[in-house]
Amino acid sequence: MERTKPNDEKRTFFKRTYFNLSVFQFITFLRRGVFYTFMIPYLHMLMGTVTWTAALGTLNMIGSSLGQNLLWGRICDKYKARTKLIISGEMIAAVTYVLVFLIHRFLRDSGNNFNAGLSIIFGLSILEFFWSMSDVGWAALLTDVTTPQIRGRVIGTLNFIASVGRMTGVLYSGFLYNDGEGFLNGTIFYIVIALLLAGVSLMVFTSRRIKTDMTEEQCTQTTAKQDSLSNRQNERKYWMFLISLIVMVLGAASISQIFLLFLQLPNGLNFSDPQMTLVVSAWTVGGMIASLGAGRLSDRFGRLKVLLFGLSLAIVTPLFYSFASSVPLMSFVYGLNGVSFWTIQTVGFVFAGDMIPKDKRGRLLGRYNTVMALSWGPAGILIGGPLADLQVGRLGLSPFTAYVNVFYASSIIVLIGTVLFAIKIARAKPQ
Repeated sequence: MERTKPNDEKRTFFKRTYFNLSVFQFITFLRRGVFYTFMIPYLHMLMGTVTWTAALGTLNMIGSSLGQNLLWGRICDKYKARTKLIISGEMIAAVTYVLVFLIHRFLRDSGNNFNAGLSIIFGLSILEFFWSMSDVGWAALLTDVTTPQIRGRVIGTLNFIASVGRMTGVLYSGFLYNDGEGFLNGTIFYIVIALLLAGVSLMVFTSRRIKTDMTEEQCTQTTAKQDSLSNRQNERKYWMFLISLIVMVLGAASISQIFLLFLQLPNGLNFSDPQMTLVVSAWTVGGMIASLGAGRLSDRFGRLKVLLFGLSLAIVTPLFYSFASSVPLMSFVYGLNGVSFWTIQTVGFVFAGDMIPKDKRGRLLGRYNTVMALSWGPAGILIGGPLADLQVGRLGLSPFTAYVNVFYASSIIVLIGTVLFAIKIARAKPQ
C-alpha cells in the first residue's frame, strides 16, 4: 500500500496535467480557426494580389523563427521556463491584437485598403517575434511530460483535440466573416482576444501544478538511452530530417493560400462562403482522424512507416483538386489532404522529440517549429504565389489553369523531399 499511494498520486497529477493541456490546446486551435480561415480572402480583398496576401504567413514565419532561434529557445533551456514563456507570449498577443485592429480600422475607414492590409501583415509579424516564446515553451513542455513509449499516443490525442477546436472555429468563422464585416467591425478580433485571455488564465492555473522535477523519473530513461548513443550521429540524423522536412513542407504548403482562392474562382468552382467552410472543415475532420490514429500507430509500428504513409497522401491529393467539381467530392479529397498534413505534423513532432536531448529541447524544437512554420506562408510567397501570378500576368493563362499547374508543382516538390527522407533517414542504419 505504501508503494501504491505515490503511484496513485502521480497518476492523478498527470491526468490533471493532461486535462489542462488538452483544454489549452482546444482553445488555441479554436482561436486559429476563427481568425485565420478567412484572413487570406480578406487580405486578398483589401490588397488584390496573391503574393502580398501570402506575405502574412511569410513575415509571421520570419518573426517567429528569429524569436525562437535567437532568444526564446536559449531562455527555455537555461531557465526551464516552459509555462512562464507560454503565459507571457499569450498576454503580449492579446494586447497586440487590440492595437492591430484599431490601426487597420482607421486606415480602412480612411479609404486606404492596401495600407490596412499591410498594417495587419506587419503588425502580426512583429507580434510573432514575441509570441513565439509561447511556441517554444509549449513544445518543450509536451516533450518534458511524455516518454518515447507514450509520446505518440499523447501527442496524437492532443492534436485530435486541436482538430476539434479548429473545426469548431472554422464553422463559427463562416458565420462571423460576412464578406469581411467580421474583421472590419472587430467581432473576430475581440473573440480571439477573449480566447487568448482564457488560455492565459488556464495556463496560470496549470503552472502551479506542473513542476519539471516531477518528470525527472520519466526523463531519466530517455536521457540514459540518448547518452548511450553517439551524440554527433544522433544530431546529424536530426539535421538530415529537418532538411528533408523543409523540402516537403515547402511543397505541401505552397498551395495553402491558392487553394482557398481556387475554391472561390467565379469562372471555376465558385463556392459560396458556407460551401467553402464545409470543404475546409473536411480537411479538419481528416486531421482529427489522422491525429487520433497516427500517434498510436507510430508507437506500435514505428515512426518512419507512418510518416511515409502521410507523405504519400501529400503527394497524391493535390493532383485531384482540378477534377473535384462538387462540394462533396472536393471535401473528400481535401479531407485526405488533412489526413496527410496531420499525420506528418503529429508523427514528425514525436520523431523529433525522440531524437532531441533534454538539455537542448528549447533550441532544437525551436528549429523544428521554424521548419513547420514554413507552412504559414513562405512557401506561398516563394513558390505558389509567384508561379500563379507569372502564369496569369505574363503567360496569359486563366487563374483556374494557373492554380492547377501550381498544384502539380506542389506534388513534385513533396515527392523530391520524400525521396530524400527515404534515402537519408528511412533507409539509414539505426544508430
